Amino acid sequence: MLNLILFGPPGAGKGTQSEKIIAKYKLIHLSTGDLLRSEIQKGSELGLKAKTLMDQGILVPDEVVIGMIENKLKEHKGSPGFIFDGFPRTVAQSEALDALLKSYDERISVMIALVVDDNELLTRLLNRGKTSGRPDDQNEALISKRIHEYNSKTMPVAEYYRLQDKYVAINGIGDIEEIFDAISKAIDAHT
Repeated sequence: MLNLILFGPPGAGKGTQSEKIIAKYKLIHLSTGDLLRSEIQKGSELGLKAKTLMDQGILVPDEVVIGMIENKLKEHKGSPGFIFDGFPRTVAQSEALDALLKSYDERISVMIALVVDDNELLTRLLNRGKTSGRPDDQNEALISKRIHEYNSKTMPVAEYYRLQDKYVAINGIGDIEEIFDAISKAIDAHT
C-alpha cells in the first residue's frame, strides 16, 4: 500500500498536484477538512462530537481526527493507498498517524514536500484570491500570517519524516507537468 503525505505551505500547488497523483496512483484522498464535513453530515458519533466542538470554536482534538482517519482506512481496506492532505500538521499528529497505520501493518511510504519561497507564495495566493473568492487569499497580512504559521508550527513535521528517510523536497516552482514528473519519480523510488 502506498501512503503518501503531500506537504507544503498554502499556495504551494498541493491541490493541483494531489489531483494528478490520485489519478495516476489510484489513491484515496484523505483531507481532514473533507473528513470532518463528511462525518458531521453522516451524523456519526465522531461527527457529532466534532460539530459540538467546532460550534464552540474549539479545535477538533487529534484523537477525533485520528478516529475519522481510522474509519476511512477500514472503509477502503483494499485500496492501493492513501494521500494525506492537510494532516499531519504537528509532530504529535504524525506520531498518532504512524501508530494508527502500524496497527494495520501499514506505514507512511513518503512525504512529498512542495518547496516554494515565501514571496512566490504571496504572489500566488493574492492571484488566487482574485478568482477564488476566498477572503483569506485576498489579504496580504493574513497570507503572510498563514505562511509564518506554516513555517513555525508545521515545518517540524517535515523534520520528523526526514529522520525516518521518508522526506523528499520537490521544487514547487515551474511547469506543472515537470513538477508532477519529479513527484512521480520520488514516489516510485519509495514504493
